Amino acid sequence: MNSQIQVVLENIEKVMIGKREVAELSIVALLARGHVLLEDVPGVGKTMMVRALAKSFDAQFKRIQFTPDLLPSDVVGVSIYNPKTLEFEFRPGPIMGDIILADEINRTSPKTQSALLEGMEEASVTIDGKTLTINQPFFVMATQNPIEHEGTYPLPEAQLDRFLLKIKMGYPSRGQEVEILRRAEHGKPIEKIEAVLTVAQLNELQELVQGVFVKDSVKNYMVELATQTRENNYVYLGVSPRATIALMKASQAYAFIKGRSYVTPDDVQYLVPFVFSHRLVLKPEARYDNVTAEEIIERIIAKTPVPTKRFAEQ
Repeated sequence: MNSQIQVVLENIEKVMIGKREVAELSIVALLARGHVLLEDVPGVGKTMMVRALAKSFDAQFKRIQFTPDLLPSDVVGVSIYNPKTLEFEFRPGPIMGDIILADEINRTSPKTQSALLEGMEEASVTIDGKTLTINQPFFVMATQNPIEHEGTYPLPEAQLDRFLLKIKMGYPSRGQEVEILRRAEHGKPIEKIEAVLTVAQLNELQELVQGVFVKDSVKNYMVELATQTRENNYVYLGVSPRATIALMKASQAYAFIKGRSYVTPDDVQYLVPFVFSHRLVLKPEARYDNVTAEEIIERIIAKTPVPTKRFAEQ
């Protein structure tokens, strides 16, 4: 494993118990310049994960609590008239941070959701007809509660497609929960961790990830997996080319984390469920037969021929 990433993971594990995979996947999205949709019930550590990630990189952390009355200007910022200078002054919103927690994104209106999603897709926001570029790094981790649906606005498929990965936290084991209690007994562990890398180093890592080699046979394998989702009998709408690009970018970041300069089919197989599952639109027949998007992807992986040649750059 990459030594710098190992240090970051160990730092996060001072706060997050038993969530190594979630931490790894979060870093995959961060290095790939993507964003994460974190779906799970309240209280399992979603907010803590984002804060620990931000503190590990000494990045500017911003939190947006989405509510039904939240306005787009509360997210992107607003121009306010200054009577002393007789000019409008722009006051940036929380979207201008480095690492942003968009908490309960499905509780606000589609208009406000779109203000955040524009920034995620374009790395810029439009205010008073002017386009402002968002500085890098720019990483959004949005959370939503899959249990409570009253008063929510589910993200449409086009907006879900903006998220590189969809991750679920899950409950800790009994032993892990006991350890959580031990650490929380004398204060908040998140307040005790310190930065182990800088934002400048994070930007360098993101540049290095883009240099990870992807052999043509592996690219063909990714495209074949994507094509299979469009031809599956249970799927109404398969993944788009944007999803295939997302899979390649995530695979590059994952290979980098594991200390390799090239992507293997194993990297692709591991990441496909996290990249594709939230992008599939299933037919009613899938619900009738109790078939999930994850199960469909598992079947596609099982029946798709895997490249067997060497994958290192030659």
